[in-house]
Formats: sequence, structure tokens, C-alpha cells
Amino acid sequence: MAKRRIHLVSNAHLDPVWLWEWQEGAGEALSTFRQAAEFCEKHEGFVFCHNEAVLYQWVEEYEPALFRRIRKLVREKKWHVMGGWYVQPDCNMPSGESFVRQVLLGRRYFSEKFGVEPRTAVNLDPFGHTRGLVQILAKSGYSAYLCCRPGNKECPLPRDEFVWVGYDGSEVLANRASAHYCSAGGKERERLENWLAANPEGGLVIHLWGIGNHGGGPSRKDLDDLAALMKERPDLELVHSTPDAYFRELEAERATLPRRDKDLNPWAVGCYTSMSRVKQGHRRLENELYSAEKMVTTAWLQGLMPYPRAAFEEVMRDLAFTEFHDILPGSAIPAGEEGAVRMIGHGLEILARLKARAFFALAAGEPKAAAGEIPIFAFNPHPYPVRTLVECEFEPWEPNFEKTVWKPRVYARGKALPSQAEKEDSNLSVEWRKRVVFEAELAPGRLNRFACRLEKAPEKPKAAVAEKDGAVTVTTAGLTASVNARTGLLDVYRAGNIEFLKPGAFAPLVIRDDADPWGMKVRSFRALEGAFAPASPEEAARFAGIREGGLAPVRVIEDGEVRTVVESILSYGASRIALRYKIPKRGTEIEVDVRVFWAERDTMLKLGLAPKLRAPRFMGQVAYGADELPSNGDEAVAQKWLAIVSEKDGAALTVVNDGVYGSDWNGTELRLSLLRSPAYAADTWEDNLAVARDRFIPRQDTGERTFRFWLDGGPLGERMEKIDREALVHNEAPYVLAYFPPGGGKRALPGVVVEGGAVEVTAFKRSEDGRDVVVRLFEPTGAARKAVVKLPAFGAVTRVGLKGFELRTLRYNRRTGKFAETDLLERRTGKT
Repeated sequence: MAKRRIHLVSNAHLDPVWLWEWQEGAGEALSTFRQAAEFCEKHEGFVFCHNEAVLYQWVEEYEPALFRRIRKLVREKKWHVMGGWYVQPDCNMPSGESFVRQVLLGRRYFSEKFGVEPRTAVNLDPFGHTRGLVQILAKSGYSAYLCCRPGNKECPLPRDEFVWVGYDGSEVLANRASAHYCSAGGKERERLENWLAANPEGGLVIHLWGIGNHGGGPSRKDLDDLAALMKERPDLELVHSTPDAYFRELEAERATLPRRDKDLNPWAVGCYTSMSRVKQGHRRLENELYSAEKMVTTAWLQGLMPYPRAAFEEVMRDLAFTEFHDILPGSAIPAGEEGAVRMIGHGLEILARLKARAFFALAAGEPKAAAGEIPIFAFNPHPYPVRTLVECEFEPWEPNFEKTVWKPRVYARGKALPSQAEKEDSNLSVEWRKRVVFEAELAPGRLNRFACRLEKAPEKPKAAVAEKDGAVTVTTAGLTASVNARTGLLDVYRAGNIEFLKPGAFAPLVIRDDADPWGMKVRSFRALEGAFAPASPEEAARFAGIREGGLAPVRVIEDGEVRTVVESILSYGASRIALRYKIPKRGTEIEVDVRVFWAERDTMLKLGLAPKLRAPRFMGQVAYGADELPSNGDEAVAQKWLAIVSEKDGAALTVVNDGVYGSDWNGTELRLSLLRSPAYAADTWEDNLAVARDRFIPRQDTGERTFRFWLDGGPLGERMEKIDREALVHNEAPYVLAYFPPGGGKRALPGVVVEGGAVEVTAFKRSEDGRDVVVRLFEPTGAARKAVVKLPAFGAVTRVGLKGFELRTLRYNRRTGKFAETDLLERRTGKT
């Protein structure tokens, strides 16, 4: 009888942050690694496995002697660097490019410090895994993936071992280690024997063991007990091993393994929304990093500034750390949240300075302003033309103390653009600042210049749009939008000839919830506890800071040739919401701004809208892909956009966001999840919420929060081809600044230009080795396409074909003038 071969993988799962702050996590990494090194040195045949570059960096910085011991053990193959990422991140919410940077940071560190490159990616504790990971893994030198969640109850699989297939057809071997990753000290033999008894069938096994969560690793008793088990069970072959060794053996079974072409979800669906401040900050840091790289690279390629590699790497570490699977999902303590916000702010400040440096470098070659001109510049980081609304605040030549007002007019190459003045951010009694909003088409990959001129007017223009018959309605050639003056909600959205929404859209809904930030025991949040209603005029006035009289809860606050802005003030309990609908005079996209003052506890806030489309499907963006989402009301996770798609009507309704991830769709109503107010790190062990009842316990996301959405509808093919680019533009927004350039130089050229529909540039940067330029392309619609890539500074052009959802990375050699294709680690693949 053949022995059942069991690969024992000793590890010590260590959360850098969770119920503790990172400093305690660092201390535990030192003590855990110190103990593990001693085990490796004293016990022949034992192998310790650990991942996460940040932990090794802490050891290198705080205990160099221990770091040298570990390097020696790695060379002797007594210590295995597994996984190879920077941390074990949340595996649903980071963008596809952020996953690439997780890998790049970790891979480069372990290669430089240890000379190793693991073949198995390891994310044991994250709460679910997007299918978009597969292509990233396959193109980063990985052949296998090891995880633990979700379990078979939430995500049934025919076997724990399977071939995982990505959106582009990429494949990796995968294993969901159903025995999980963590041991109780002194009970590992019992745990293993229980698992074997419950799983008598099957051959090859990978078994993770070691005390974890707060570190710990192997214990002497467990090591002795496992040694005894090896001797007592002739039917078992137990070997101290590594994930790489296990998957090398599993490769022989590939042809017989089930194939999975879906994600690995769900578990802990509350984490798609908990701690919204961290989620929005993380999204902003992603957006600012990748748009800053594009802006800086454009200047660097033309010799206008040095490339700030060290600064970018510092930001990448900030971003990667905040993606840790107890930070980004919102399951940490308050100090963990504050630490994440602080780290995000650190990264954003670095990027703000880099963008300013790049802007002034690019603008140095612009001509001086003409007489009476206030120059406004907008850098478009995207390699294709972008038609958008540009908003800019600026300082007139001097404050206006007269009774007249300044009326701004914006011109491009001498042609007047649709523009209007709107309320500036300050609140002074004289015209000290002006804000202008104008329509423009931005040329790709470069600085765009506009001339603003101020004209004197006797008074502020009066709004042409007003309430009529109980509604505020804007009608243009392609759009009818109407806000109900009695409810404050969007009753009509008609784009072209299609009526997309039922009345009452963007209704703020209060959902029954509990104190568990994970949402461990639920799949959906559908139980309605209440809904916001328009505030009374007196409530609206008090909320707006007006002491006397009343304020209509629904009213027009801006109107001009660019857009109409309608504000609704809504109330529920002690909470308030200011909803602003920004309705365009051209085009069909409505921006909806939501300012929430949240005072509820153990409840959830969603925005509800009910489409009129027939037989709709629910779609959403995921990491380097797009997928159909649940249509049964279960909470779903997606990234920058959602879509309600109707083949029957040949139409699609899309919603772009600036940092929310949770939503649900029950076949008739879409609900966007804005925030939850559970306790911090409160579990539901044995179905009891462990929240103290004898004192005040703070809740998440109480206070002021803001959200932005962009609603658009149109023909199915056109809408779905455009949505990914639109979402990227709204998130990686143009850099806008009013500035008087010195003149006398040469105008900067575009950085990168791409010709062809839909294809995006998700990264434009200097190569990690500092020699070349990297351009990463992504096809977001699932259809094969061709694109032309240009680097105007070098006169370089190449043509690229992409499969649906394919990710391709090009490296341009400035010395040879040639493009070559690389993997995601920027190593040549042999293709050109």
C-alpha cells in the first residue's frame, strides 16, 4: 500500500497590524524569527517557511545579527522564503497595478537580499481572491498559488487542489489549504490526525502548521510529537517541506485536476465597506502614485528633472503596507486605522511634491502669459484624448472691492470654451478668489494650456434653471434629468431615447447591521431599517449654519453654460446628508457628490437606484478584468465601476466611484455601499458579538465622510467600451493649476500616446534598474484589439496586439531605440 505523502510546512502567520500597532508587530517578528532560527539550527531536517518582505526588512533594520543568521539558513536550505510579496494584502480591493507592485517590491527585495525567487505565491489569511490575480502571478514568475479562505461552505470546490484560470487564459496550480494555517501550541499532532480522519481520501497533502496571527511558529512539543507520528504511522510519509516542493509534486497531477475560471469569494463581505476612510485614502494613494509616475516620467524622458526612484519606492511601500488584509478591509483596532491614515498621508505628501516638481519642469518651456491672460494648465496623464470638465481656482490680479463681479471666460487656441464661475472654497466678503469650470478636450500625455480672461459684470448671473411643478429639470439635446423637489432624489434620467431609471434614484438607505466589521456570518445587507427624507427648512438651515429663517431642502445652487448643480439636504435620526447632482448641459454623465454626517451605530448606509432596463446583468471592474457579479442580493466586491447591462434593450447604465467597493443587486435595485458603523475588531465567535455592554465603545465611520459617483447610460457596446477609460480618468484625474510661466524655453512633448480604442496605459515609468522606459498596456473589455504606442520624445513607434483582458509590458531601450516585451518583473520574454 502506497504511503500518503504529507508536506509539513512550518510557518508563523504574523499580522504586522491587527489588534496591535506595527511596532508590536515588528517586535513579534524579531522574537518569532529568532526562535525559528534556533529551531532550524538545532533540528536536522526541519525547515521553517515565511513570507512578507516587510517582516524581513524589520529584522534587517532592528536586529542585523539575526538577519545574517537567516541569510545563512536560507543558503543552507533550512529556512525557506515563501510567497515573496511585500505583505499578504487584501486580495480583492487593490487595483491590478497595485498587485503588480506588491509582487515587484517583494520579489526585488528577496532577490537582492537572499538570491531567491519563490515559485508559489502565498496568501493564507486574506478573505477572498480575485480571478485577476492569475494573470499577474503567471507573468511574475509564479506557477502556483496557496490560500486558505474562503472555506467550502462559502465557496464550494470539487477539490482543494485545482488549476486556476485567469481572464486572459493564464493558468496557475492552486491549493486551498482547508486545514488552515494556524496551530494551537502543543496540539499539532491531534489537529493533523483529526484532519486526516476527516479527509481519508486523496493522496498528496500540504499541511500548514505553527502558532500564528501574533507570530509564534513551531513549538518544541509539536516538533517532537510530529517526529513520533512519523515513526508510528507507516501509512504516512511526513516530510518537513515548502510550498514550492509540494507544488512541484502536484504538477504531475495537473491533467486530472479540476479547472476553475472564477474568483475565490466570498468571505467577510462587510470588509468590502468597513473603515471607508482607509479605503478612500488607499484608492487616492493608488491614483496619485500612478498618475505621478506618468507625469514625472514625461518630464524625466525630456531631461527636465531627475527620476526620483527613492521617493517613489517609499510611496510604494506605504501603499503596499496599507493593503494588508487587516488594514484595507477595516478589521483592525482604532490605532491601526489611524496608522494607516497617517501612512497614506505620508505617501500623498511625497507625491504632491513630486507632481509639483514635474509640473513646473514641464511648464518651464511655455510662453509667457499674454496681456490680460491668466494661464490655466491641465496635465493629462492618459495617452489618449480626454474630454472632461476642468475645475480650477485661481487668484485674480487683486481683490475686487467693487460691487461688480468678475466673469471668467476660458479660451483654447483663441476659441471660447463653455465655462462658468462657481462658488470658491473660501468665504470672504470680497472677490478674492475665483473658481471656473469649463469643458475641454485634453491632448494625450501632455500639458494642455488654456487662457482665462476676466470680464466685469454688474452682478452674478441668475440661474436659468429653477424648480417648476415640483421638480428641478434639465433638458438638453441628449439628456433629461429631473430632481424631485419634494424627495430630493433623481426621478428622471433619460439619455438619448432610453429611460434608464425609475423615480427615487440615489435614495440613502439605512440598513440593519451589527457590530462585526468583517460580516463573518452574513452574505448580504438587505434588511431596511429606514431611509433618509428631506430635512425641514428649519433643519436644513441649521445644518447649513444659517441661524435665522429656513432653507429649502432642495434647490439649485449653480447654473451656467456648463452645468446645473442641485443640492438636497436629507435627514435621518441624528444623521444628515448633502446630495449634489451636477447635471451637464452637454453629454449624459451626471456627477453625484454625497457628503454624509453619520451618527448611527451598527448600521450601514447604501444608495439605492432602480434601473428600468429589461433582463439586466450586473457587471463590475475587478483587478485587471471585469466580471459578472451576484444578482441575488448578496454583497459583491468590485473596483472603480459597476454596470447594469441589458442585451434586450441594447443599453448599459454605468456608475463610477472614487473609493467604494461593496454593492448589491437583487435583479431590480442596485445598492451602492457607502459606509458601515460596526465596532472595531469585534468578532462573532460562537454567534455572540463580543462588545462590552458597560461602557461607550466607539464605532467606525461616524462623523463626516464624502463620496463621488458618476452616472452614465448609453448604447451597450459604446458604453462598455468606454467605461474603463472613463473610470481611470475620474480616478487618475488631470493635474490642474493656474500658473504664469517664465517663457523662453521649448515646449515639452507628450510622454506616451496610444492610438486605438479602449486600451489603457496602467503604468508609465522608469524601469526598476534605471536604464529603460516601461509602458504597461491593458485591454479592459474582453475583446482582442490592436494599439499603436508612441514615445514622441524619441520618435519611437510600435504596434501591439492584445487578447481580451490581456496585460502586456513593453520596455523601451533608449540606447538602441527598440521596444521589447517583458514580464511584470521587467525581464525580457523574448517577444518584441
